Amino acid sequence: MTERPMTGHLIDRMPACRGRLTADAPLAPVTWFRVGGPAEVMFRPADPEDLAGFLAALPHDVPVTVIGVASNLLVRDGGIPGVTIRLGRGFTDIVAEGDTLTVGAAALDLNVATVARDAGIAGLEFLSGIPGTIGGALRMNGGAYGREMADALVSAQAVGRDGAMLSFTREEMGFTYRHAAVPEGCVFTGATLRGELGNALEIARRMTEIADKRADSQPIRSRTGGSTFKNPDGHKAWELIDKAGCRGLSIGDAQVSEKHCNFLINQGAASAADLEALGDEVRRRVFETSGVTLEWEIKRVGVPATGDAR
Repeated sequence: MTERPMTGHLIDRMPACRGRLTADAPLAPVTWFRVGGPAEVMFRPADPEDLAGFLAALPHDVPVTVIGVASNLLVRDGGIPGVTIRLGRGFTDIVAEGDTLTVGAAALDLNVATVARDAGIAGLEFLSGIPGTIGGALRMNGGAYGREMADALVSAQAVGRDGAMLSFTREEMGFTYRHAAVPEGCVFTGATLRGELGNALEIARRMTEIADKRADSQPIRSRTGGSTFKNPDGHKAWELIDKAGCRGLSIGDAQVSEKHCNFLINQGAASAADLEALGDEVRRRVFETSGVTLEWEIKRVGVPATGDAR
C-alpha cells in the first residue's frame, strides 16, 4: 500500500512492497517528546521477508533510519530524510516455551516481561522497567534494575541494509554498556531470550517493585525521552547534573526534570531544538564543574529545521 504525494517525491523511487509506504509521515505524534519533523518516507513492512525484499531493492543512496515506539528518541525539527522504517504487527509475536521466549523486535518490553511472568520464566522482569521495544533494547543493550539484554539474549535476528537475513549470537552482538557492536544498517526483526523457571507470583512481586520504583523516581507521566545521558565510568549522570546546578534548568518549554535530573521534559511547546540545546547546555555545565563529558543516551536523528543554526 502506497500513499503518494506529488510527482518527484522520494516515494516515487521506492521498490514494490506488501507493507505500507507513506510520504511526509508526521513523527511528532508518535514520539514520547511529541516533537520533531516528518519522515520523508515511512515504511511499515508486513513481515521480515517484505522488509528484506524492500531493502535489497532500495537504491543505495537512500538513507535508512529505524524507529520503534520512540521512547528514547529525539527527532529533530526538520524531520528525517530518506526512509524511516517502523515495525508493526508482523513483528510483535511473543511465544514462551520452557525457559525461553521467542519475540518480535516490535514487541513492547513490558509485554515480553508480562508473558514471561505468566509462563513462570524469571530473570526478565527488568524489561518491565524499560519503556520501549525489543528492537531498541537490542540496539542499545537496554537495561534496568541490575540486568540488561546481554544477560538474557540467546540470539537476535536482523535484516542487513542489503536485504540479507542475518542472525547474531549473544557473543556476536558485542554488547557493552548501552551499545551493540553490529552494523548500524541492520534492522532487528526478532530475538530469542532465556530466563529460568520460577514462581509466577514472585516474578509478579518483583515487577510490581520495579513499577513502584519507576513511579517514585522518574517523571513517567511527562513528555520525556527516558534517560538522557549514559552513566560515565564511576559516576551517576543524575548526580553530576544535580551538582552542576541543572535541576529544573529550562530553555523555553524544555526543562531538566525536577524529579529526576537525567530526564528532559517537554512542558508543552518545546521544539526538538530547545530540547537538544538544553541537553548540550547540561553537558557544558557538567564538564565545567566536574571535568566529565556526558554522552547522550537518547538517540538524536534527523536534521534541524531550515534556518535553525543549532
